[in-house]
Amino acid sequence: MPRPACPGVSVLMPTYEQPEFIARALDSLCAQTYGEWELVIVDASPGGTTARAVQPWLADPRVHYERIAEGGLGRAINEALARARAPLVAYLPSDDLYWPEHLAGLKAALDAHPEAVLAYSGVRHHYNRECAGPVPGEPLQLVQCMHRRLPERWTERDELESDDLERLYWHKLRAHGAFVATSRVSCEWVDHPHQRHKLMREPVGGINPFRQHYRVRTPLRFHSTVGQLIDEPAQYGPARERADTPAARDGLKILLVGELAYNADRVLALEEAGHRLWGLWMPKPYWYNSVGPLPFGHVRELPREDWRRAVRELQPDLIYALLNWQAVPFAHEVMQATRGIPFVWHFKEGPFICLEKGTWRELIELHQGCDGQIFSSPEMRDWFDTVVPGLSRSRPTHVLDGDLPKRDWFDAPRCVPISESDGEIHTVVPGRPIGLHPPDVAALAERGIHLHFYGDFTHGQWREWIERTRRLAPRHLHLHANVDARGWVREFSRYDAGWLHSFRSTNAGELRRANWDDLNYPARMATLAAAGLPMIQRRNDGATVATHRLCRELGIGLFFDDPDDLAAQLRDVAAMQRLRQRVWQVREHFCFDRHVPQLVEFFRQVIACARPAVRSVA
Repeated sequence: MPRPACPGVSVLMPTYEQPEFIARALDSLCAQTYGEWELVIVDASPGGTTARAVQPWLADPRVHYERIAEGGLGRAINEALARARAPLVAYLPSDDLYWPEHLAGLKAALDAHPEAVLAYSGVRHHYNRECAGPVPGEPLQLVQCMHRRLPERWTERDELESDDLERLYWHKLRAHGAFVATSRVSCEWVDHPHQRHKLMREPVGGINPFRQHYRVRTPLRFHSTVGQLIDEPAQYGPARERADTPAARDGLKILLVGELAYNADRVLALEEAGHRLWGLWMPKPYWYNSVGPLPFGHVRELPREDWRRAVRELQPDLIYALLNWQAVPFAHEVMQATRGIPFVWHFKEGPFICLEKGTWRELIELHQGCDGQIFSSPEMRDWFDTVVPGLSRSRPTHVLDGDLPKRDWFDAPRCVPISESDGEIHTVVPGRPIGLHPPDVAALAERGIHLHFYGDFTHGQWREWIERTRRLAPRHLHLHANVDARGWVREFSRYDAGWLHSFRSTNAGELRRANWDDLNYPARMATLAAAGLPMIQRRNDGATVATHRLCRELGIGLFFDDPDDLAAQLRDVAAMQRLRQRVWQVREHFCFDRHVPQLVEFFRQVIACARPAVRSVA
């Protein structure tokens, strides 16, 4: 078939590691009743499987194929736009599908409406559902659209990554004219687990699944339609730009294995102490499973494709495996494959989920097979001794909350509390209001106590709770966007106190009856400590509760039995001033940096104890 001198439509196909889909998409394009098209494929895949899958179609002179190193959806489409020759532009993502009349129908709509800049079709979605326009709750999808060629370009990764195509491009076109509908279903937005929007949206997707799938090596400005803005270049720029810390004379080579959960940049405190860090990350992370390439730098990556060889070549002094239940299978696999290298297992959350998910055997074998183990709280350590009696005495152990943030985020002045200007009490919950039921918030409101609830994504998860609470306490529930670590002190120091999880323990001091509420240190503890806020929790005297004991020991808790009790304490101005000052004095207990010397000493103890085993393996 001769190459058209000037095609009527340029079809753009951005693709990334979808060779199993691409033949179907290309076949659907070749079946179009409108034949005056050209196809520009821009492939950002790291391997050659897509190129091989496309090869049979390159005999058609209408099909053009280009490779780019990386750069995301916007970059791929802009590269395709630069090569497009037609006055009209359509899109066929490599996992989607045209029906035979699709291009003809879109072109006819634009021909009939010269004032229009974009035409869109109806679409089949989620296997067999159909709609005549946009999918409910979604922006117009690429596969639906054809528009006149304009100088506007798609937003690229260095500016923003988002699943909101309206924000990335469509809004730029609206300034040039109307959007018109064909009102006919003529394409399919194919539903599968690795769709880009699913990889971006919490709770299944998110920044970490997105980073790993697309192998993003640079910091991201990331904002999905269900989550908060994450601005890694702004947050981590100073850390990333500084030079590596010179290795200490006795510095360790530490291989981090698994995932780093919340406050991942805490590991920089190890690097700043002269230790060298490498990372080997679990597959298929959840949104809060921090994996590399890490946006703050200073941690070298080991390749997952041949990680066993890479570990053998590296020969680290220590493997530091962590942190939550999702990492258990991979940490177990690494431990089994690296016998002879001292292995520390640091586990936080959660043993009960491992029971539920069927990874209990691997969890127990990690504790039994490691050379050293770190528990997130003394209560967690003692609880595991009820699971495997004598476990904590069988090898070196340490206690350290794995989610503690870096000290950098504590270096800011406090703000004046809101209560000093309006005379009312203002409390804050950064994250899920666990244990605070709508009638509880209403009871607090009756006593003049406000609740400020932070977290864009969490608001979506708790929408029904918000609606019920607003009906009961319309003036006392306040919603706020998420605040990243840079703003903790500035934002949260405006409040009088902050909420930990609110629950009544039923274990009566018997560890075998303890549940996760009893054993857990919520990540928000450090956020509240950074701002110098007393930590509100129910009084659980006589029970084994990790947060209760810690807050008693440090003198930073505000314990209550009922709303009247809490209101009376919050209105005791002198006592609250003393309590706030106490939290400010001890808040560095919640900095990871403070605990690094003891952690490194523990690592050295593990290495010393493991040396005979290393020699026998060697």
